[in-house]
Amino acid sequence: MKLVKGASELQSATFAAGCFWGVEETFRVSKGVKETAVGYMGGHTANPSYAQVCTGTSGHAEAVQVKFDPSLISYDELLTIFWKCHNPMSLNRQGPDVGTQYRSVIFFHTPDQEKSARRAKGQLEKRGIYPQPVVTEIVPTAHFYPAEEYHQQYLKKRGINSCH
Repeated sequence: MKLVKGASELQSATFAAGCFWGVEETFRVSKGVKETAVGYMGGHTANPSYAQVCTGTSGHAEAVQVKFDPSLISYDELLTIFWKCHNPMSLNRQGPDVGTQYRSVIFFHTPDQEKSARRAKGQLEKRGIYPQPVVTEIVPTAHFYPAEEYHQQYLKKRGINSCH
C-alpha cells in the first residue's frame, strides 16, 4: 500500500478475542483500519497450522493484526471495538468456541499501547460493567504467524458479517 504524501504512517495493533473470522471483520470495516490479517500468536510452536492451533497444544491464540491510520482512528478507539466484539470475562471461550486458542488477549506493540490497554481494562473493571472479572491478558507482541489464505477475510469472501 502506498501512502499519500502527508498521510499518517500506519501503526499496528494485535488482538485475540475468540474465532478470528468475526473479529477480523469487525476491525476490517472500521474507519481508519487499512489492513487486517488473521493468524496465530502467543504460543511456542513455530509456523503452526490451523489444525495444530485447534489442538490447543501450540499455545497460540487466534489473533487479528490490524494496520491503522492513527489520524483516522486512535488506538483507544480500537480498544473500544475490541471490548465490544467479545466477552472479556470468558476464560478460553467465546460463544461455542472453547479452548486456549480462543482466549482474550491484547498484544501490545509499544509502551503507549500497553499503558492504554491497562488503563482501559482498569476502567472497565472499576465501572463494574461486567458481573465477573475481566480475564483479558495484556502481553507484549510475539511473532505473528499468518493463518492459511482461506482464513483471510473469511466472512467477507462469503458475503456475511458475523459468525454468531
